[in-house]
Amino acid sequence: MRIPNLGETELLVPLHSGMFEQPMWLSFLRQLRRACAADSVMIRISGAGESEDITLRDGDPLDLGKAGMRDGRVYSGAEIGSTAETLRAIRVEAEALSLTLAVHAPGAPGAELASLLSALAPHLRVALRVLASLERERSRASVSAEAFRRMNFGWIAIDERCRIVDCDPQAQRFLERSGALRKGPYDRLIPSAPAVDRQLTALAKAMAADRRHRPRAINISQDPWIDILVAPMRLDALAGEGRAVAVVYLRGDRSSSADRHEQLVDLFDLTPAEARLAWSLAQGLSIAEAAEAHGLTLETARYYSKKIYAKTGARGQVDLVRNILTGVLALA
Repeated sequence: MRIPNLGETELLVPLHSGMFEQPMWLSFLRQLRRACAADSVMIRISGAGESEDITLRDGDPLDLGKAGMRDGRVYSGAEIGSTAETLRAIRVEAEALSLTLAVHAPGAPGAELASLLSALAPHLRVALRVLASLERERSRASVSAEAFRRMNFGWIAIDERCRIVDCDPQAQRFLERSGALRKGPYDRLIPSAPAVDRQLTALAKAMAADRRHRPRAINISQDPWIDILVAPMRLDALAGEGRAVAVVYLRGDRSSSADRHEQLVDLFDLTPAEARLAWSLAQGLSIAEAAEAHGLTLETARYYSKKIYAKTGARGQVDLVRNILTGVLALA
């Protein structure tokens, strides 16, 4: 079994961990410059979806010339038309990305520099694949985060005294802007309704005693509509050294009922009266309850409901709830 020597470790470890640094690969570039006694070393990444190439360097800027470079081959500055004719550069490709590594060390033998860059090429390619995967997952996470933001989902981890241990950015913004749920003294999570506060406190204590406790849903506001689901903590990574006992998942509507009525008019071509009734039905009210809430006779409410079902494509109240609460209106 071959054991890597110290020089390889000093270069390869920072190379493979370099994409997690800010700026990227700073330690690798410094180590490489020191190992080669170079005036300057530089990495250029192309094809990352940016308007310009990403350039990272230790030392002065390097001119990489204009000539094209084949994947995996080491070039001299003279071969690619660089003003620094004694530099050595290599280009590798992976996952639609291209990375060029250039070293300018006038006092070092060109053959040794070329040999070093050739030996680094497979590791550069692996590092580039990792970077591409990270960028892909970062893009997906960004899209998911935007969807959750638009749907106003968030989570808050609490301890047995209802003190906030951790929360996501969406929940943080919710706590700053909503009066229905706020951060109180000693970071305690406090609902505005005393009855809900007592219920949440009791659930936190119960879930601290029993991690198998049944999750409980609570409505904390009806206009705008805001629900929370309190569940026992089962994600150790969020537990905060064991202090968190429950997670409060929240779903809040950013729009008031009046805003939702206007959106239903636009989306389904409902009349204002139909939109008001449709929103009440989507909130779980029966025909009779919705008619009473809006001062309609039962016969008028039934007539409106038939027109609502026809315009929204719903076959009944369950379909109506699905079309309104889980459709694009939820993203508005």
